[in-house]
Amino acid sequence: MFTRRTLFGGLAASAFAPAAFASPPRRIVCLEWTSAEMFMSLGVQPLAVADLKGYRDWVAAPALPLSTFDLGARGEPNLEVISALRPDLIAGAYGYGIDETMFAHFAPVFSVPFYDGKSTPLAQAAAETVKLGALLRRQEEAREHVSQALRTINDTRDALRTRPAGPIAIVSMFDDRHVRVYGRGSLFQDVFDRIGLVNAWTGRTSEWGFSIVGIDALTTIGNAHLVLLDPIPAHIRIRIVQSTLWTSLPCVRAGNVATIPPVWPFGGLAAAARFANLIENVVQA
Repeated sequence: MFTRRTLFGGLAASAFAPAAFASPPRRIVCLEWTSAEMFMSLGVQPLAVADLKGYRDWVAAPALPLSTFDLGARGEPNLEVISALRPDLIAGAYGYGIDETMFAHFAPVFSVPFYDGKSTPLAQAAAETVKLGALLRRQEEAREHVSQALRTINDTRDALRTRPAGPIAIVSMFDDRHVRVYGRGSLFQDVFDRIGLVNAWTGRTSEWGFSIVGIDALTTIGNAHLVLLDPIPAHIRIRIVQSTLWTSLPCVRAGNVATIPPVWPFGGLAAAARFANLIENVVQA
């Protein structure tokens, strides 16, 4: 459990190192979606984001403006576009899989370390939001964003006290045979812990807080509620409905399956608050 005091205190040691800006950076490009979500949450619109369609499909909120440039694939951002945009700052996230140092000759690089193992994703998202707010000279906006996200999560906890719910498993579906299921070490687990819900998935997880398992592994959650994250490709939905393996799962037979709108599993405070609201809607349905 963490508090406002632990979030806002002791941040001097994590001060932004790449550069001392005479004025707040405004020409910002994001190599992936988590940093883009963070900037938008503080009222700063990135000039460009990698894989714009993917952001709009998987992250959804905060919505990026139509004027945002597309940097191309997240795994291989377009260097020519980055150079032409003359950014003040390039933002990425820890452990995404590309070497962010290769972008340092374009502009200073800000990396979001949510999954570096030093803290929980939710607590670290809050600390990094305050850090980013200082960099952008938007300290008040950052503090309000942290406070609002925590209020939303706490309100969900209070609302669910009168509507107790059984265990819930959260999954993303990419094909008709496997799912990504979120557990220990995930942002979703952090939210579950704070709002008092039990995660039905107790299996081993990666450093990013998820397991990729065959659909048959979902038999281990029994009749627990299964929540599917959109987007689910249309052809996968069709195959799943027709799958005898799927229809034989105890949770499916019991009718304990729901689908919620997109929320980025590896996001920051905006994603955490959005997830809390969506889960509250599922429990109270």
